[in-house]
Amino acid sequence: MAYDPLHKPENDPLFVLPLEQAIGRAREVLAEKATANIHDRDAMIRAATGLHYVLRDLLAAIDASQGNNRPR
Repeated sequence: MAYDPLHKPENDPLFVLPLEQAIGRAREVLAEKATANIHDRDAMIRAATGLHYVLRDLLAAIDASQGNNRPR
């Protein structure tokens, strides 16, 4: 079965958010997704996807703040 992966490195943005901004965004998205209906499959998929992307951004910001240049 063919599928599209959730993460494609070639689609990564060319910039990294400042750490404080990435932390703030992570908190916003976490609070937003916490209200998703656990019995709604589509809502859970949207929550998981949103959290995936905000976590990737947060880790990239942490790495950048520590001088690491890891692939996203």
